Amino acid sequence: MTVKTNLMIAAASSLLLATGATAQTTAPAAPQTAAPTTPGTTAAPAAPAAAATTTIAAALPTLPNRATLAKLVTAAKLQTTLAGPGPYTLFAPSDEAFTRLPAGALDTLLKPESSPTLATIIKYHVVAGAITAEQLKAQITAGGGKATLTTLAGQPLVASLEANGNIALTDTAGIKSFVDTADIKETNGVVHLTNGMSVPKLG
Repeated sequence: MTVKTNLMIAAASSLLLATGATAQTTAPAAPQTAAPTTPGTTAAPAAPAAAATTTIAAALPTLPNRATLAKLVTAAKLQTTLAGPGPYTLFAPSDEAFTRLPAGALDTLLKPESSPTLATIIKYHVVAGAITAEQLKAQITAGGGKATLTTLAGQPLVASLEANGNIALTDTAGIKSFVDTADIKETNGVVHLTNGMSVPKLG
């Protein structure tokens, strides 16, 4: 790896670590759950059917406002992981969450030489096991208000419950994001849509 490549990855890491000042999110007014569909009915556009027919990797490009995440998963070469048997829980940041990154950070992360750093970031949004919102809330209650989740990046992501019932996720920098739509069930796990990006320790 060249000095130039190392400097580029270091720059990307610095940009991400600086997001603490720019990636603030607020809790949604009320949590939502993906609504099941029954024969003869149509689900609302933001509520995918509860019947799982595909993997997380295959479903990701079809989820509302998750095109950036789908592109990052591909760039990080993690489609095979998210198409595997799992099961997994994916906390999926919105497209808007990535717009709060400092200028140039996303482009740098998409460069091939940044793939290891990007993989760590994406894995920080994935937990082994299919954890529904109710199960996560039970873990939070059992933990006295917090549940520490070990991500595929090997770093902790702390879940807690806000007064309005929203699940909050606090990353290694102390920045919160919130689950705004929960329990999108796929054949190899569950996806929770979040309004913010979580940043692991890098470098």
